[in-house]
Amino acid sequence: MSEPLAPEAFVARLRDVGARKYHDKHPFHAKMNSGQLTRDQLRVWALNRFYYQRNIPAKDAALLSLMPDPHERRRWRQRLVDHDGGPDDEGGIARWLRLVEAVGGTAEEAWSGAHVLPGVRFAVDAYVNFVRQKPWIEGVASSLTELFSPDIMTLRIAAFEQHYPWVDEQGLAYFRGRPKRAKADSDHAIELVLKHCTTAELQQKAVDALDFKCDLLWAQLDAIALHCAGP
Repeated sequence: MSEPLAPEAFVARLRDVGARKYHDKHPFHAKMNSGQLTRDQLRVWALNRFYYQRNIPAKDAALLSLMPDPHERRRWRQRLVDHDGGPDDEGGIARWLRLVEAVGGTAEEAWSGAHVLPGVRFAVDAYVNFVRQKPWIEGVASSLTELFSPDIMTLRIAAFEQHYPWVDEQGLAYFRGRPKRAKADSDHAIELVLKHCTTAELQQKAVDALDFKCDLLWAQLDAIALHCAGP
């Protein structure tokens, strides 16, 4: 029987998944960051990405229903507030809608889902179902893409400011607020994974869950890029 990895080696293995497979390396993101996308392509991306954003709270609510420790549930609940909003925060969903509007879409279009591509819908629904059906700690591990998101947000802000100056400043509010939240969320998730994935088998399942999530993020961009490429 294999021995579990030491904590440092386990975290390094998780980080290696992102280094190889996180969607910041997708050609569509490369085009975005180099200013090659049209206004309509940005609108298509923002509307489709909204389907993912609106389902993040559903994913987290499903995970909460499986999480056994009330203390950890209380900490995880902050994610729902971060996305849905609360008394002192409009929430990530509202901020993403401002991006949709800044690139030429409308909130009504976003909520209707009329522009969601089949590949995007399939990938997002598969992620929510994964979290509903798998052990809760695997759902936690799948969220560790947040380890890598602060860097992509920093690059995106710089790219939009340089290449898409017509995008209203308020449209970038989601990107500006996300790195700090992602750091707090990933710190909590790493803490949980290190605490509960104490065998080689459980560590492998955590790595596999993160790998799966990276594939889903990549698949969404594949669908968007194919659509934007035209016939």
